[in-house]
Amino acid sequence: MTQNEIWIAILVGAAVSLAVRALPLTLIRKQIRNRFIRSFLYYVPYVTLAVMTFPAMIDAARHPLAGAAALAAGAAAAWLGAGLFPVAIIACVVEYLAGLI
Repeated sequence: MTQNEIWIAILVGAAVSLAVRALPLTLIRKQIRNRFIRSFLYYVPYVTLAVMTFPAMIDAARHPLAGAAALAAGAAAAWLGAGLFPVAIIACVVEYLAGLI
């Protein structure tokens, strides 16, 4: 890439980022009353976090199956009501033990 192409790519990326983040804040002045849109916007942060976290758990482990086992154990512990710290400990222990096998 030439120097000009790099600057064009940076400017296009900045424009797209600005459009996605700033335009909705400036164009939507009223409270959103549509139930579907409100629920969609409510779950966007959780989905984004899940999309980044779940593959990283599997890829970060020594073996992908150990990561998948840790993910399953952590999800089960969270489903049963365990807090964040116990879920993390359980997932780490399961990954370690599964990695030994």
